[in-house]
Amino acid sequence: MSEFYVHPTAIVESQLIGAGTRIWAFTHILKDAMVGKNCNIGDHCFIEGGAKIGNNVTIKNSNMIWEGVTLEDGVFVGPHVFFTNDLYPRSPRLFEAKHRYENHGWFTNSYVGYGASLGAAAVILAGNKIGEFAMVGAATLVSKDIKPYALVVGNPARQVGWVCKCGLRLSVKENFGECDCGFTYRLENEQLIPFELT
Repeated sequence: MSEFYVHPTAIVESQLIGAGTRIWAFTHILKDAMVGKNCNIGDHCFIEGGAKIGNNVTIKNSNMIWEGVTLEDGVFVGPHVFFTNDLYPRSPRLFEAKHRYENHGWFTNSYVGYGASLGAAAVILAGNKIGEFAMVGAATLVSKDIKPYALVVGNPARQVGWVCKCGLRLSVKENFGECDCGFTYRLENEQLIPFELT
């Protein structure tokens, strides 16, 4: 008996799936894709070999996670988020460009940090790092690195505030922020740092 659930219409070619993970209808996971424990992967997703997905990750419907994309533990990917792994894409079958695809030199990694959230229809251009607990708003275009705990929106992404580990927006005054959930933070050198009140 398998330690993870696969819907009868899903195709799972990878052996690297963690216990407790649920893979829903019409999803396809290729060989050598890594999926951690206790994940939930929605309908109509595609996960390419070489993609790395941590534990406790939620991937909503209609997402494509390409080789070179790393999702750390606890990441949330809303529906229809778009990842890329090639900054200058051409068809490898195009005569004028095929030399670029003779090795992995064209390839560019992307990274989504622990506990970060990506809103519906966000676009994550290759080569960018999204920091831990950051929140990317719906339909946002990420074309540069995003700081931990940053709330970003727009095209291109611009920071409009900070978010707590729990996901709520923070009010930061005089370099101090406290969430209704009890987490506290200080702002140092334009970085939000969690700390405990003593």
